[in-house]
Amino acid sequence: MTASTMTARAIHRRAWLAASGAVIAALAIGLAAYASHGVHGVDQSRLQTAAVFAFGNGVALAALAPSTRRPLGQLALLALLLGLLLFSGSLTGSVLARWPTTLAPMGGLLMIGGWLAMAVDLIRREEC
Repeated sequence: MTASTMTARAIHRRAWLAASGAVIAALAIGLAAYASHGVHGVDQSRLQTAAVFAFGNGVALAALAPSTRRPLGQLALLALLLGLLLFSGSLTGSVLARWPTTLAPMGGLLMIGGWLAMAVDLIRREEC
């Protein structure tokens, strides 16, 4: 593989992560609107929690992905994305399809790990 091919793949990966974050943030706005007007009680609470996490982490992905070039940072962003999908997806699935929320804790751990890995990557980036 040539250096230019590797660079093109890295740019494509970063663009994909950023675009995923933007789409997730947009979906989170719709989810929050549905939570506010379409459901009540525990279902409303679950959807609002899913929307808050999806919006915050989606915006973070959209903002951080374009400038994240190191492997640890990219791994951190992938962990955020996967964690977000498991966490918010599990909560949303429990309301819309009555699925169990058993994947939510795993998603939460992935998001925590992703943010900690991003912190390490950001510190290392400043030291270089």
